[in-house]
Amino acid sequence: MPENAEKSMAHLLRVLTLRPSGADRFEANTEQEEGRLFGGIVLAQSVVAAAATVESGTIHSMHGYFLRAGRPLKPIVYQVERIRDGRNFTGRRVSAYQDGADMIFETSVSFTTPEEGVSYQEPMPMAVAPESQPTWWETLAPAPDQQRERIRRDWVNPIDVRAGETGGIRGITERLPHRKVWGRPVLPLPEDPTIHAAAMAYFSDSGMIATVASVFGMWQPGGATASLDHAIWWHRPPRFDDWTLYVTDSPVAHGARGLTWGGMYSKDGVRVASVAQEGLFRRAPKPPA
Repeated sequence: MPENAEKSMAHLLRVLTLRPSGADRFEANTEQEEGRLFGGIVLAQSVVAAAATVESGTIHSMHGYFLRAGRPLKPIVYQVERIRDGRNFTGRRVSAYQDGADMIFETSVSFTTPEEGVSYQEPMPMAVAPESQPTWWETLAPAPDQQRERIRRDWVNPIDVRAGETGGIRGITERLPHRKVWGRPVLPLPEDPTIHAAAMAYFSDSGMIATVASVFGMWQPGGATASLDHAIWWHRPPRFDDWTLYVTDSPVAHGARGLTWGGMYSKDGVRVASVAQEGLFRRAPKPPA
């Protein structure tokens, strides 16, 4: 179990607790202290807001746009619109606001009732076992012992992330951007499918930008990266209580925008969700000659 597990899980559950503030209207805190607001928080809270207005069925998809950079420590208001209440499918539109009129995110969310039908999938890609890999903060921590200790002490992430392959980042001349990681909650989630779906949405935004940005070294000052849109399809009722392999790859980029696909697999090889995101990738300007 990672250190700070109780602290990290308590943080996630607080973030996923929305307060009703009107008709199909909810308010939530982010509990992020600095930096650009992590998009996974907004995705997860949107799932909870939409589900709060649905009486039956489980989530199967969401399609959203990040419209403005969210601000940490600012509460977010979620307004839900009831678009459709059908026999098999229920649709909701969720709009997220900060500072009154500033819409930062908008998404359509769909729920469905179970039914029999065709079933198939590609095999899960090969991956190294998560138990054999160090936690993600250890792979990111720089060499100085004091900085490593600070990261270990202060790292608050409700998802335990481990590398799914060895060999490090490969250059674009060797292969297109690709990433493979394992993730699971640091502690068991409550027995609530909405919380499981929200936690998967939270996890889904982790690493999409990094899949491309890390290959091109876009973390230097002066560069810019951002998620532009995000889509998730849950192929099965959401469960996130064991290691899940998250494989992402970017087949194309042009005009400072890159597309990344993602697939989530249970440890026994079942594809449980698919993800797509377009991101903005701007290199740091070259210093004058």
